[in-house]
Amino acid sequence: MYSILLSAGWPIWPLLIISIIGLAIVIERAWYLRQIQVFPKDCLESAFGLANAISSGKSISESEITAIKQSSPVGNLFACVLREKFNGASADSALEELQAAAQTSWLKLDRYLGALATIATVAPLLGLFGTVVGMIEIFGSQGTVNGIAGSPQQLAHGISVALYNTAFGLLIAIPALAAWRGLRALANQRQRECEEFTRQLFKKLYPNTITTP
Repeated sequence: MYSILLSAGWPIWPLLIISIIGLAIVIERAWYLRQIQVFPKDCLESAFGLANAISSGKSISESEITAIKQSSPVGNLFACVLREKFNGASADSALEELQAAAQTSWLKLDRYLGALATIATVAPLLGLFGTVVGMIEIFGSQGTVNGIAGSPQQLAHGISVALYNTAFGLLIAIPALAAWRGLRALANQRQRECEEFTRQLFKKLYPNTITTP
């Protein structure tokens, strides 16, 4: 493997760096967007339990709402609805606060996906750049310096730089694009699930009112 990297020349190193970054993003996002991570087992039960307590006039504490907020990446949405109802806010006021909180939650779900899409776009361009560098070495090796023709070794090195960089660029871009599309779909699914759970919670606390964060 190391010999391949040497044969590909210096343009391969930026490709290697972005491939490591892309792999780290894929692993982190795949772990973060698991359903059990976004919606822990007790999170929804606790949120709806507090909603039932508020609706029935029972007293709850601010610490219980804070615990809901900290229990999940999207817990701030559930906590927002509960806190607004707990403080006696109207449905319109609660909806406005909920929409603001939703933007923060969606950013958490989408984090790093833009960077992964950028890697999928940039990798072929870096591969093309390496190809151009290799072609320059090829044509340079066929020139003459002080009347001496370029060596076949220089020609072979230029060809290897061109081909290896093209291959590495595509090898990085294709999985990165596929991973981005998969993770994008997974993030959208988690967002739809969160919207539905929040809608149910909001409707429970504010009957006859339906909302989409």
